[in-house]
Amino acid sequence: MARDLDSARRFYGAVLGWDFRPTHLGDGVVVALRDGAPVAGIGALTGNPGVPVVWTPYFAVEDADATAARVRERGATMAVGPLAFGTGRAALAADPAGAVFGFWHGEAVPDWSMGRGSAPAWLELRTRDAFAAAIFYGEVLDWDSERPGSCTVSYEHDHVVLRHGHDTVARISGGALEEAPDPAVRPRWHVHFHVPDLERAIDAATGLGARAASPVQTSGSSRWMVLSDPEGALFTVVTPKDVTPP
Repeated sequence: MARDLDSARRFYGAVLGWDFRPTHLGDGVVVALRDGAPVAGIGALTGNPGVPVVWTPYFAVEDADATAARVRERGATMAVGPLAFGTGRAALAADPAGAVFGFWHGEAVPDWSMGRGSAPAWLELRTRDAFAAAIFYGEVLDWDSERPGSCTVSYEHDHVVLRHGHDTVARISGGALEEAPDPAVRPRWHVHFHVPDLERAIDAATGLGARAASPVQTSGSSRWMVLSDPEGALFTVVTPKDVTPP
């Protein structure tokens, strides 16, 4: 959700190479695509000026009311909804550690490819207790169940890894995060966007008013940087370590 939808489209189009198309949800929401694959939705934020601009993951559910009841039963908070929205119903919640997430019951964008194959994005939950978070989300969102198509959960190298089939769609990382108002350190869901050229994406972002929220970091397989867009939304750009920019 962005305060200036047109500016957000220009920023992410230039930085991440996205195209945009309208949706059946009205003029205030667009779907972003990279190479024709849906990546994300961007909507116009109206109302309370104190509401922060953030990237928020939405998880598809079969019953929004049942999901909301599970959230409350497990000591978490329902912030908004479920409310009718376009062809479905949407809601916002905060898990027991305070990380905000949404869920959606209704028609989904066709060919959505979060985490699948060469998908352009993946999710990470940064929280204090990865095991407790995995139990909460598993019970609320019906992960690792016997339902056909259910995501599977595994524990690997101090992380919880969520997969759909053979595709990794999200990771939960635990650690001693501070009790602080800084969104960079408190428990939260974080989105990673793949780019073909890390330096080019960073230069484009900072040239359009973004700021670096971390140095360039390197793992065994990738390089990445956390950025804050011109309205303050945090996201990571990441590229495979051994990729030569085009």
